[in-house]
Amino acid sequence: MAERQEQTAPDAVLTRIGQVVMLHHAGDREEARHRLLGLWAELGEHGDPLHRCTLAHYLADTQDDPADELAWDLRALTAAEEARQEALAVTEVVALYPSLHLNLADDYIRLDRRDAARTHLRWAREAALALADDSYGEGVWAAIGRLESRLGEDGPGAWTPPRQRP
Repeated sequence: MAERQEQTAPDAVLTRIGQVVMLHHAGDREEARHRLLGLWAELGEHGDPLHRCTLAHYLADTQDDPADELAWDLRALTAAEEARQEALAVTEVVALYPSLHLNLADDYIRLDRRDAARTHLRWAREAALALADDSYGEGVWAAIGRLESRLGEDGPGAWTPPRQRP
């Protein structure tokens, strides 16, 4: 019985991250960055991989410099890989992969590293195949389409996006 209660109890760290994300979405980017960095300091470089992945994923969105954003997105992907290798919260991590790769593709576009962007966009597409057909999945596929369009604006002979989701 106690084990079942532990499984259904909300994750306090993820709840705290979510609260700060709401602050960011309300327009207080600077305060959100400050609070997320505080949470990062609490977790440390070796904290729970799902927590580090989620936190770094959102911390990237609060950065002003595209290179800093890329660094946080890479931290998020590294933590996701660690969680997957340790078989921790695999379902949650699998659902994050498309978004992680989309963010990296966007970072690389803004840093004019189009080949790296194309690689991550391809990985985002592959990871998105595992998503449910719900609003999150639809949002990810829409974002994939937007990035495909951005990368397709290179002119004649540019990369052409593959067939859309089946």
